[in-house]
Amino acid sequence: MLLMIQSNPESVTDSISSERSEDCLVIASSRKVWDQGAMSKTTVQATEREPERKIWDEIFCRKPKKKTGLSMADLKRDVEMDDHKIPLEEFAKRHKTNLEKGLTDDDAAERLKKDGLNRLTPPKAKSKLVMFLLILVTGFNILLWIGSIASLTSFLIEYYVQPQYNIENLYLAAVLFLVVVITSVFQFYQENKSSTIMKGFADMVPPMATVIRDGKHKEIQVQDLVVGDLVECKGGDRCPADIRIIKSQGFKLDYSSLTGENDPITKTPEFTHNNPLESRNVALFSTNVVEGYCKGIVMLTGDRTIMGRIAALTSQVTSGKTPLSTEMNHFINVIGIVAIVIGVVFFAISISINRNIVSAIIFFIGIVVANVPEGIVATITVALTLTAQKMSAKNCLVKNLHGVETLGSTSTICSDKTGTLTQNRMTVTHTWFDNNVNDVTDTVFPEPPTPNTTEGLIWRCATLCSRAEWRNEDINQPIKKREANGDASEIALLRYGALRSNDTVDKFRAAWPKVAEIPFNSSNKYQVSVHRNESDRFVLVMKGAPEKILARCTDVVMNNKTIKLGHDFKAMFTHAYDKLGGMGERVLGFCDLELDPEKFPEDFDFSTEPINFPLEGLRFLGLISMIDPPRPGVPEAVKLCQDARIKVVMVTGDHPITARAIAQQVHIINKDYKVAHLVEDSDSFDDVINAYEGEKAVIVHGEQLKKLAVEQLDHLVKIYPQVVFSRTSPTQKLQIVEAYQRCGRIVAVTGDGVNDAPALRKADIGIAMGIAGTEVSKQAADMILLNDNFASIITGVEEGRLIFDNLKKAVAYVLTSNVAELTPFLLYATTGIPLPLSIVAILLIDVGTDLWPAISLAYEEAENNIMKRPPRNPEHDKLVNYRLLSFTYLQIGVIQSLAGFTTYFIVMAENGFLPKRLYQIRDTWEDQGIDDVDDSYGQQWSYDQRKTLEHCCHGAFFFAIVVVQWADLIVARTRSASLLSHRFSNTVLLTGMLSTLVLSYLFLFVPGVHVVFQLTGLRIRWAMVAVPFGWFLVLFDETRRMAIRRNPTGWLYRETYY
Repeated sequence: MLLMIQSNPESVTDSISSERSEDCLVIASSRKVWDQGAMSKTTVQATEREPERKIWDEIFCRKPKKKTGLSMADLKRDVEMDDHKIPLEEFAKRHKTNLEKGLTDDDAAERLKKDGLNRLTPPKAKSKLVMFLLILVTGFNILLWIGSIASLTSFLIEYYVQPQYNIENLYLAAVLFLVVVITSVFQFYQENKSSTIMKGFADMVPPMATVIRDGKHKEIQVQDLVVGDLVECKGGDRCPADIRIIKSQGFKLDYSSLTGENDPITKTPEFTHNNPLESRNVALFSTNVVEGYCKGIVMLTGDRTIMGRIAALTSQVTSGKTPLSTEMNHFINVIGIVAIVIGVVFFAISISINRNIVSAIIFFIGIVVANVPEGIVATITVALTLTAQKMSAKNCLVKNLHGVETLGSTSTICSDKTGTLTQNRMTVTHTWFDNNVNDVTDTVFPEPPTPNTTEGLIWRCATLCSRAEWRNEDINQPIKKREANGDASEIALLRYGALRSNDTVDKFRAAWPKVAEIPFNSSNKYQVSVHRNESDRFVLVMKGAPEKILARCTDVVMNNKTIKLGHDFKAMFTHAYDKLGGMGERVLGFCDLELDPEKFPEDFDFSTEPINFPLEGLRFLGLISMIDPPRPGVPEAVKLCQDARIKVVMVTGDHPITARAIAQQVHIINKDYKVAHLVEDSDSFDDVINAYEGEKAVIVHGEQLKKLAVEQLDHLVKIYPQVVFSRTSPTQKLQIVEAYQRCGRIVAVTGDGVNDAPALRKADIGIAMGIAGTEVSKQAADMILLNDNFASIITGVEEGRLIFDNLKKAVAYVLTSNVAELTPFLLYATTGIPLPLSIVAILLIDVGTDLWPAISLAYEEAENNIMKRPPRNPEHDKLVNYRLLSFTYLQIGVIQSLAGFTTYFIVMAENGFLPKRLYQIRDTWEDQGIDDVDDSYGQQWSYDQRKTLEHCCHGAFFFAIVVVQWADLIVARTRSASLLSHRFSNTVLLTGMLSTLVLSYLFLFVPGVHVVFQLTGLRIRWAMVAVPFGWFLVLFDETRRMAIRRNPTGWLYRETYY
């Protein structure tokens, strides 16, 4: 429950040692608010937070459901309700129901018609067809569509206007169309897998419910329940709606689906908390009934329930574009603008030079196709898929491929505590008896403690006063690996008892059978049982909240002797209690009483209603404390995060003292730091901010978080490097994520409960737990930790950083050939030479020979310790920046162009056409009616002969690019490290180079294939022309990197390090 830390240690330990209520959501609603739409109080709240509403309206375009009338701001706001507070008679009057007979069938039918079915309304599904069509016309596809349409247009113009036409333009239009469709299908499959989030919520709704109408019990479908219905629930059921409990017997609910906390919660008819989610008299829709029975009145149904609100919030909230999506859009915009500007300028130049619209269109298509890296989307997607597979082998299951890179860009991790940072297994850590605090280890002792010693008596009490039992299937497992049935604290005591006695607990319990028991309840705060010992005498044992146990005792065992309990012992007790409680541990007190055999003979009939045995005048034995300890490896993982400049924030529903203890153990809070507190009503926000200079860590309680304005929360998370949020609700977790995002942070969120789903969806990357996580949390997340271990996130961060580095290398590799593909069309338009490289050949490079080598760069190892540098700043460290474009276009690209043109002019020269003869020969060269074009030596060439030579030049230029791209692939392996020092372990890269050779042979020499692609095989000496350029490229870039390493702040670094 959302309690405040108090100076009174009794209050603190009450909240730690008693059954914790389960730390859930601070979302509430009133039946009146839902029916009337907007009460005045709600209206005032909405007015006060209108700026926040406007922000959300801008971010979230989906309209609220008409049925509930709730906007995003409404869903995020904590709404007051009092249905659980008012007297039952007033409650029944308000909802016009009978506490004994329930509603009449007619009343129920009328309400069902008015309020609608008791079910969760799924959001309107997006059309898959529309989604696919949008992909077809976004990004680079727009430019390719322009190219395809222009090719078709030029073919049609020639076909209908000119006596001769070129079928190649029709083939080109078809090829571009196929490229668009194939890449779009690939992208659609990867990015638009169906969302099943609402299905996860729907699966939590029970199908049937037991209802009392007209005084008769009925089984009806849950969807037919209405407000005011009188319902019954028993062990094994699920709550069919949000209900107010009016009668119960040992009724316990499992709230783990909401909170992630495994302790069952006892529910009773008593109102115990203003927050309906903390009050004992409220049972929430879809929660599991662990045991017991209850009768209650339905308060809220369907979308109006707490679960309905979370479902609506989860389905509507979105994190927006991932950092990688943003980078891709930026990349597309840059390349698109370059392509269109160059294309339009030279289209105009081509028109002005020869006034041939068809030639100008072909030229424009060439410019567009040369600029667009058609294979880049496939390269990035495959690279992310390969990385996701690597992460899956390391217990990180990636659902959203872009999440791979997002995790690498993460600058803040908001982590749940239970089950993620900790083991989700309560463990006994200390005992206190004979005025000594003793550490408890997981060592197996050879035999139990000596009977009748203080330790022996406290072990006996802890062993007997417990309901926890080993699971039958685990009984032969080692003690530390066994699973048990029961309350988390009792399982911890069972495991402690077994370790301390060499696994003799079951044997001891069999020798001391239980004859009576009063289970733990929240009002008494104790559990008591009576046992028959081996001498047929009875022993009473009791455990519970330490102050409550001590209050029932008159004696105490000290140094193996029973003495009267005095003020000195109470002082020792208080000191020990404060010490253990201050460490964030759950503390239990233990006492016993050997019953007088004259008053309690062998055949005595013990009764708990009424109680006929003493509960006062007992003998105090000692204290046992326990905690859910950190997972192995988590402290080291948090340190690695901090070394990588990633802020780790704990967001938990647990008590502030417990949260602080665990945070310090796992290094989220430095033990040497002074800690500021915003926990109690007396704590001032201004004091916390002013304390920052001396205190670098702060703990914030959920109740105080409610009182902070948006600007205050933003300021707090911005200045404090170490933050712990305790007793938080799901809406608050969502607000915390938003606060860090407003500060420019890339936020990852971990969670396992339904209550975490909105935050998981809002985060830049949501990470769910694979073992303890609910289906809803897994469906809302982008990534699942298969072992529930926070340490696995570090693997993901490292892989994410590495893949972004490698994607930069892949992009640089792909873009370098753009210049070599573009310049042939520039010279074709401006100098009138025959076309050196065809558009089809460009496509063969971009989606053929370059594809696998680019993908192989995803397998490169890191150049340096990437976990020692800060996260990338998305505003400055982009996938494509001007330095990368300068490096690829103006340096490596120029070398590739020189290699291609040198090869082209050599092939032409050896066939009789010297460079001077090629100048402005284009119109004559392409005229199908001219069959006597003279070369430099007077030889005449027919149109078919000229085309054969041109195709030979296309093949030579194509292979020259392939050769220099081999060298480019080698230098692309590093951005600053020397090739001599960077270990070569990427065997996939070798297969990539081999694939380019195989594909080149296929395109150039296989009969039939080279004819389709209009490429002609080349002589070996022509193939070797580009080799010196490849060597020069390697030496040039190795020299550049050496200069960068020697002067990392110099001009060359600033201008060429991408």
